Amino acid sequence: MPKIEEIELEAHRAQLEADVVDLVDKYLAIAEWDVPGIDEPLANRLIVAAIRRALDGVEQALPQSPPA
Repeated sequence: MPKIEEIELEAHRAQLEADVVDLVDKYLAIAEWDVPGIDEPLANRLIVAAIRRALDGVEQALPQSPPA
């Protein structure tokens, strides 16, 4: 049986994914201002990689729950 936290997260999963897409679009727009004619597929991959690294740092900084 799923935990309440998993059920709640599932209810917001689509919005979370949309927010991440918006975040990639935001940084792509910034990059396009700085670098006209930018290689968008490459820029998107670099932005996603940077977001993954940022998420890793956020995850490590979160308080850990005790083992079940």
